[in-house]
Amino acid sequence: MEPTQITTPSSDLGTQPILRLFWRYAIPAVAAMVVNGIYVLIDGIFIGRVVGAEGLAALNFAWPVAGIILGVGIMIGMGTGTWMSISRGQNDHRKPRLYIGNALLLLVIFGLLFPLVFLPLEEPMLTLLGATGYAHELAADYLTILIIGSIAALTGAALPLMIRNDERPHLTTIIMATGAILNIVLDWLFIVVLGLEAAGAAMATVLAQASVGLWGITYFLSHRANTRINHTDLRFSWVYTLRTLSAGLPSLFMFFYYGFVLAIHNRLLMDYGGVLAVGAFTIVGYVQAIYYMFSEGVATGIQPLVSYNHGAGNRQRLLTTLRIGLGTVLSIGIGSVLLINLFPEAIAFIFNKDDIALQQMTVTALHLHLFSMFLDGFIVLTAAWFQSMARSRVASWITAGNMLIQIPLLLALPPLLGITGVLIALPVSNIILAIPVAWVLWMDLRTLKSPQPHPVSVQTPA
Repeated sequence: MEPTQITTPSSDLGTQPILRLFWRYAIPAVAAMVVNGIYVLIDGIFIGRVVGAEGLAALNFAWPVAGIILGVGIMIGMGTGTWMSISRGQNDHRKPRLYIGNALLLLVIFGLLFPLVFLPLEEPMLTLLGATGYAHELAADYLTILIIGSIAALTGAALPLMIRNDERPHLTTIIMATGAILNIVLDWLFIVVLGLEAAGAAMATVLAQASVGLWGITYFLSHRANTRINHTDLRFSWVYTLRTLSAGLPSLFMFFYYGFVLAIHNRLLMDYGGVLAVGAFTIVGYVQAIYYMFSEGVATGIQPLVSYNHGAGNRQRLLTTLRIGLGTVLSIGIGSVLLINLFPEAIAFIFNKDDIALQQMTVTALHLHLFSMFLDGFIVLTAAWFQSMARSRVASWITAGNMLIQIPLLLALPPLLGITGVLIALPVSNIILAIPVAWVLWMDLRTLKSPQPHPVSVQTPA
């Protein structure tokens, strides 16, 4: 094993001005994520207007399982991308090809494994999550199709992250935007025209993700790729697998956290408010997803910059990247919270124009559930900062911390405050978690600014 060496930059990531690189990588990443967020939003609008509250509730009941599938894809993509950029920061151009080849094999393995595991458990899981009646039936329809098409969902989630780390941020955006637009068109066809309801939404997702994954694989096999692979790079390696999964683990934790906490919210909202409350919470989740997608876009945009300059030992460039990223997500987050609280009725009306009770519940939920939403951006970006340097323990602690704080709040607050307690658990958890996260980040920045070398958790295989 050899320790990381500080090397002479061989890429724009190590030489171009950070602000220029930030816009070059963050804008396409944010655009891709926001387009995906808009697709999710339109997906909800189609379901909400065609099927109603039970359709919205069904998507929420299906999300914990769907989130695990997508989370594994993001884990493989983010882990692979991190090590691609770190290796290139060390002037090693062979390992990125091997990491990509290993990742493609992992995607196939998980794509074959998930149907075997999840299909027999689908019905009991939905029952455990609190799905009943027609909402249960719709959620089962959605999950069956998504689980069978797991390999499409996995590759569609992973490949864009790997392409971005091949220094092709604009192509990544084009691929993701094309997939999202295709998804919207297929949603309209399957849900509105053919009346396939939740099953139609799942079919649209699988087909769109399959197109993204296929495009990504074709890119890495072509002469256009900076890191072009061939069949000799398709080698399974336990070393690369463990490194990839370890570096990407915080991303999986984030999806697992979201799915697990969402499941608890759904169960409590069914108990305290019924299907109407779950439907309103689903709408709030769509609104929150737009800002979350934006924050993830900034985080994935700075990841190649952080990974490369960490591998190259460029500490000042790391500091500048973090400063720009945090300023961006916090300013947009605070502005978004203000807009949500000024125009909640207009937001609720977009999703359903006929059900007055659903609109009123949605307005209440928007006020109570999203008042500290801007802290999501701070927490996401800080976790991505550590993850981009392959410091997955700290990143995982940040991600898991929200779940560990929020679960006790979800157990304690609803008996005292009813549905209000369910809705304020997340924002209160964000406030509590932001304090230790800010302290950990501050301590890391002190180390980064000190004369001593910043800890580099990178080791290359012999």
